[in-house]
Amino acid sequence: MNSTLQHVVIGGSAAGVAAALSMRASGFQGRISIIDAGTDEPYERPPLSKTFEDLAAPRPIVPASSYAQHGIDLILGAQVVKLDEQHHRVVLDTGDDLLAAAVLLATGVSPRRLDIPGEDLGNILTLRDIHDARAMSQRLDAGGHLMIIGGGFIGLEAAAVARRRGLDVTVVEALPMPLAGVLGTELAQILQQMHTREGVRFLTGRTAARFHGGTEVEEVLLDDGTRWEASTVLVGCGVVPNDRLAGEAGVYTRAGVVTDAHGRTSSPWIWAAGDVSNYVSPYTGRRQRIEHWDVAQRHGTVVGANMAGLETVNTAVPYFWSDQYGKRLQMYGRRSAGDQLVMRPASSGEDFLAFWLREGRLVASAGLDRPRELRATKPLIERHALVSAVDLADPAVPVRRLGTA
Repeated sequence: MNSTLQHVVIGGSAAGVAAALSMRASGFQGRISIIDAGTDEPYERPPLSKTFEDLAAPRPIVPASSYAQHGIDLILGAQVVKLDEQHHRVVLDTGDDLLAAAVLLATGVSPRRLDIPGEDLGNILTLRDIHDARAMSQRLDAGGHLMIIGGGFIGLEAAAVARRRGLDVTVVEALPMPLAGVLGTELAQILQQMHTREGVRFLTGRTAARFHGGTEVEEVLLDDGTRWEASTVLVGCGVVPNDRLAGEAGVYTRAGVVTDAHGRTSSPWIWAAGDVSNYVSPYTGRRQRIEHWDVAQRHGTVVGANMAGLETVNTAVPYFWSDQYGKRLQMYGRRSAGDQLVMRPASSGEDFLAFWLREGRLVASAGLDRPRELRATKPLIERHALVSAVDLADPAVPVRRLGTA
């Protein structure tokens, strides 16, 4: 390997850091640089929406010493403004540029804007980085009525924290039920009922049409004409991939940066990993972006190895978790419409264990406060095990004993 070569990673994200470390572990001897527009060392994003506490120093993805230890240059506070493929240069807003043998886009996603009147009023927040989390924490301390536009995981986690702090919380969701697309109607209903019992108000089948106020938001007008007072608004209506650099460089994009199974884009010079990458998941068989921390880290590790010349693909089962009211929701795999849902009766309270079968094979599982049993389903999903629906539903049958090769 030519030690004069340089690989440039754009984005100090979970995927970006994992890829840089993987390049080195896979034998790449050249220079590795991570460029990030933020001034904080790369940090973990999932904790930001789960408690809104201990935000003075975010939890680092890896110890600060790891970058020097592995010969990785961390360039913070610099924005990449152009990818010059012809000259293989990465141009920064500082006026500097870096010569690169290969570039990895690990730029992640940004919160989707509503693009409605009044969206720039004060106390209308999104949640993506540590600064957003600190602003949200201050608004939770201020109290008042919190309106959450969008009933995804970030919105529901914020709702749980806000209710525990005594705020009046309303969630506005365009779909008939929050999270039904991810979990299906039956499990989504369980989560919605949990929030309702905690005092969260849901307005489903509606969305925001306009924000009113002086310098700060005071009222939200919904598309059905109703008006709701609000001291704070959290907009959590999904995300958009940060694929501008790729598009301007002539790379093929479609709902993200389109890559093959190894992370390669339509340009031999540019690769992509993590939330910004649109690739065919081996567990869904369809091209998509999977926006979860664990998936991004694993995908970054695989793409970094490929950039170092070690051919591999991302075969890990997709996994995510969400903390709400002191309970942990976890899921392995991905369900699709038409999969058979099998529920194992709750052992107590609101906990549950759910399974999805496709042609008799286990393709996904989810659990609320059932970590040990759920973890036992991962190898079954990995090998597409044939599993009896009767056994899945029977609490007397240990999960670890399920499945046939």
